[in-house]
Amino acid sequence: MTALLLGSGFLLLVVGAEGLVRGAVRLAAASGISSLVIGLTVVAFGTSAPELAVSVGAGLGGQADIAVGNVVGSNILNVLLILGLSALIVPLTVARQLVRLDVPVMIGVSLLTWLLALNGRLGRLEGALLATGLVVYVVWSIRVSRRQSEAVPEGTDAAVRRGPLPWSWWVASAALTVGGLAVLVVGARLMVDGAVALARGLGVSELIIGLTVIAAGTSLPEVATSVMAALRGERDIAVGNVVGSNIFNLLGVLGLTAMVSPRGIGVAPAALGFDLPVMLAVAVACLPVFLTGFTISRAEGALLLGYYVAYVTYLSLHASGHAAEGVVGAGLLWFALPLTALGLGLTTWRVLRPART
Repeated sequence: MTALLLGSGFLLLVVGAEGLVRGAVRLAAASGISSLVIGLTVVAFGTSAPELAVSVGAGLGGQADIAVGNVVGSNILNVLLILGLSALIVPLTVARQLVRLDVPVMIGVSLLTWLLALNGRLGRLEGALLATGLVVYVVWSIRVSRRQSEAVPEGTDAAVRRGPLPWSWWVASAALTVGGLAVLVVGARLMVDGAVALARGLGVSELIIGLTVIAAGTSLPEVATSVMAALRGERDIAVGNVVGSNIFNLLGVLGLTAMVSPRGIGVAPAALGFDLPVMLAVAVACLPVFLTGFTISRAEGALLLGYYVAYVTYLSLHASGHAAEGVVGAGLLWFALPLTALGLGLTTWRVLRPART
């Protein structure tokens, strides 16, 4: 039964991702909103629907570790695994708006979330603050896009270029987008159900399940969408989907979960001491990676993937109580990430410094 759930879920993810990307690109071109902003908002929020459903349900059920672990684990996975995998397939071009505006927002929101959680709990007031930030971000993103209206994406239907479109075209494009999203959510749900049953059968803690199995399962729509977008040449959607999803996860998913939970949601000391700092470090690392020529090369994609393997290795050692857990965790948090950030920072400085005369 578990294998059937996983196989069916994977198939639905592929089909749903194709529909979502096609529909989103058509709507972006017709509405005058750039494909980057569509990726940052419509696609990103849509593919984060499984995270919202799982975390709110876990919060209402008193499973705070799953609610928090799902969001933090998804954000780490989005950057390290999804961007890494997408860049390995096709080197990704990064829009300058993303570097100037959206990545700093992602870093700021990650830092704010960590600071709000330092007392061990995210209450309803903190949740309302995060949710309000999401509304401000969406309005601001759309206004920026309207002011900096980009050309119609290459490869869009010729009908879009000719001007006014019949209402049936809009309905079909919207149906393609919403239908793709619905199929993605169902596929993710099937895979999460199968994976959680397997993990719980092995006796893994709820925090570890949230950080790994559930985070990976609810991020499958982002994986499928970004990889499919990269293959189709829609690189703004591939990268914008990841950055937008991370912002939505913290402001929307975590904010709403804290608001609807009777006493807010507790944040475990293990998450405060390791997982949240790793999430922040990963967000900060995006800036120098993106700045190096405004691309994510295959080598940088491999580096991101390597870090995700190291992170999952640490969690596996922690779950099993292995003696090497402390060494791997300290090495990742205090040596590997800072040294990589230093190296990327030096590369960025060389790229940005004025040429000598």
